Amino acid sequence: MCELDQLNEMGSAVSKGAAVNRRQFAAIGAMATLAACTTVKAESVGGLTENMVSFPAPGGTMDAFFVHPASGKHPAVILWPDIAGLRDAKKVMGRRLAAEGFSVLVVNPFYRSAPAPQFKDFDDFRANGGFQKVGPWMQQNSHANVMETARALVAWLDRQAAVDTARGIGNQGYCMGGPFTVRTAAAVPGRVKAAASFHGGGLVNPQNAEDPTSPLKLIPQTQASYLIAISQDDDAQRPTDKDTLKTGAAAAGRPAEIEVYKGNHGWTVPDSPVYNQAEADRAWGRLLALYRSAL
Repeated sequence: MCELDQLNEMGSAVSKGAAVNRRQFAAIGAMATLAACTTVKAESVGGLTENMVSFPAPGGTMDAFFVHPASGKHPAVILWPDIAGLRDAKKVMGRRLAAEGFSVLVVNPFYRSAPAPQFKDFDDFRANGGFQKVGPWMQQNSHANVMETARALVAWLDRQAAVDTARGIGNQGYCMGGPFTVRTAAAVPGRVKAAASFHGGGLVNPQNAEDPTSPLKLIPQTQASYLIAISQDDDAQRPTDKDTLKTGAAAAGRPAEIEVYKGNHGWTVPDSPVYNQAEADRAWGRLLALYRSAL
């Protein structure tokens, strides 16, 4: 998960002009269609149907953004946002994936504590005490709670007409959402067949290598194929994690593509100050390859 020092580095990147600018983000959003519609009515835009949804989940009411092709049944994907939560940037990413033929549920990872959006964008998170606000909410995302939530998400998706229940479910996570993807695959191994972590933190527990709740130790309980995309700065801090993950996946007999990308923590997210479009597009291509082979 991103740390305070990484947020400071993000600020430095902005000052040096390395970040995606607001014009670029607006262009990305325009390509992925219009802003989110109301919670009352699903709206079809550009061949996609999207709406905000809510349903009972352990510990509260899940609010999420559901987007899918306007007709037919499609493999489902759960998108776990980063620490700044469910916001327009994540909806843009959900629409882009739905346009590739998936029924995508972009979830509120803090639903037990506060409805989405908690922050307008990543700048809002950085400027308005995001870490201090999210800290108590994160305490609700224990191993057991995430597993319970994952089961509720899969159950909800399997009741939707736009979901092809004969196909496996994929899930992808960013930053703190990275380890959630392994927990989701372990929570419902018969349904979740792919997990992708982008600059995810906490996949390996260096303080307790035998922690049974560590995502690394959960891989043998899953039936998923993996894409683990590691940022270059995370790799510099934890250079052995990639090899530990490769060894763990191989021992479990799970297919896993594990690679360090030439981007810093947050490089795949359009409203991140360190967004790197070239490396983000490369990671996106690998995500689509994962889903097309595993689902």
